[in-house]
Parts: sequence; C-alpha cells; structure tokens
Amino acid sequence: MMFQACRHIHESGFIEFRTDSLTGMRARICPERLKRGIGVPDIPDYLPEGCPFCQELVTEVTPVFPDGTRLEIGESITFPNLYPFATYHIVTVITRDHMVRSFTRDQIKDALMAQALVLEKQPGYVSINWNYLPSAGASLPHPHLQGLSDPVPDTLPMKYITCSRDYFEQHNRSWWLELCRNESASERFLDGLNLFWYAHPVPVGEKEIRCVLPGVTVSDFKKSVDTFASDLVRILDFYQDIGHGSWNFSVFFGQDNERDFFSAFAILIARINPNPLSTSDTAFMEKLHHEPVILTLPEDIGKLWRNNHVK
Repeated sequence: MMFQACRHIHESGFIEFRTDSLTGMRARICPERLKRGIGVPDIPDYLPEGCPFCQELVTEVTPVFPDGTRLEIGESITFPNLYPFATYHIVTVITRDHMVRSFTRDQIKDALMAQALVLEKQPGYVSINWNYLPSAGASLPHPHLQGLSDPVPDTLPMKYITCSRDYFEQHNRSWWLELCRNESASERFLDGLNLFWYAHPVPVGEKEIRCVLPGVTVSDFKKSVDTFASDLVRILDFYQDIGHGSWNFSVFFGQDNERDFFSAFAILIARINPNPLSTSDTAFMEKLHHEPVILTLPEDIGKLWRNNHVK
C-alpha cells in the first residue's frame, strides 16, 4: 500500500484523510470546497513597465556570475539571484515576453538546461523551481525559474531521501520502482506522456502532479530535459484548460551515492488564479519544500515591540 485513506461522511459530502505510507505525510481532501468558487479563470495582464527581467533592463540591472557573464540559451538568460535564500541561488528568465499564456517546448527546455548547466557545478543538494504569477508567490510576473543548492536537502526532499534509504535497507529494493509499478496501474496515472507522470495520492497542493525522473542527479537530468520539457508544456496547457493559470513547480535531485534507493522527482501544483492587488506569501519553498522563507528576524520583532509599545 502506497497510502492509507479514511473517509468521513458529513451532510454535504465527505472528507478523505490520507497518509503517505513512506513518509507519514498527511493530506485532507475535501471536494465539496470547490463549490465555494474562489478561483476565477480570468488572469489579469501585468504591465511590463519597470520589469527588471524584460529585454530593456535585464542585462543592465541583473547581477553577473564571477566571470562577469550571464548564461544565455535561446530566449533564456541566467544569473545569480540578487536576494538569495539559499547557499547558492540562481535565476533563469524563461522568455523575452513579459506575460505568457502558453509556453513552447523550446522555451521550457532552454531554461531548464541553463539551470542544470549552472547547478551541476555545485556540490550540494539541488532543486529547480518555478513560481508562476503573484498568486503563486512570484515577486515578478515575468516567467522565471529559480535554482537552489544547499549542503543538506530541504524538509520535503529530506523525508523522501531518508525514508527511501530506510525502505531500501529493509526490503532490498527501491521504493520508487514500487511507486511506479503501483501508480501505472492506478486511475491516477497520466498516460500518453514521455516520462512517468501521475497525480500523487497524498497531495501537498491542489491538483498536484508528479514526475518520477529516470536519473538521480541534476547532471542526469540533462539527458531527459528535452522529453521532460515536452511533457511539462502539455501539463501546463492542461492546467490552463481546466481553469488554472498559476502554479508552483519544483524538481528535487539527489547525489551519486543515493542511486540505489532514490530518484529525482518533480512536483507541480495549481494555485488559485491571481488577485492583481497582492502577491501570495507562500511560494515553492513553503508549498513544495516545506520550508518557510521568513523576512523578519524574531529578535527584531522583540525590538519593534519595545520601541513601539505604549504602556
């Protein structure tokens, strides 16, 4: 069993409580809440004026790598993040256009390859990430990827690495092979794609779709970027077709010495469509890595209290 489920029936429907057998992670699935109608399919236009990722500014205001360059592949351009929240943090602007409704395979492929080429030089645990539009936590609506590398995995990939290792030691086989065997026979399997994509049974976000990649490291990923990009474009178009124009996306990679028991994997979740007046404070780190990015030191809150509190 890949997961356990318990259903609670109530007057207007049901809640299904699900638990991931490998990691112990839990989710509550409440289909009736879709009836609230809080998502709208209309996506507002975000104006390009002053955008640092548009062609007029991107080579003037963005930082460069230590050798004084940025990496350009196709439409994409890659550079260090000016405001990093990882030990190593890069940005890849995906398109020349400021607002994009539908992406091409080459746009996605070139941007992912740029991330892989830069990140494979880093010694840590790597992820490639995407917040699309402010409702998904993007600080800028212009499409861009973020690549991270840290000495240790973040909370969610750490769970999968640790639990996969334990499973391998107990059963002498890969949990990821078991996952693919089980999900390929389930109604959650997404057929007709190049790689192994399925709707994860214990989701971490709305309409979550995962891909189990054929390799482990970010260097392995370069071999499948083309087919992965083709699949991803189809899935993003599918999201648009069912009324979701905003999403969070992450690909998590492991190390060479984890090949026996781990597989790189991607997670994609839909977000409620944009409110043009605000940016969500939950993005890929909170939703997919399970690690909040906090702006204020707790110690500073104490200082603010003491400085502003009126007795």
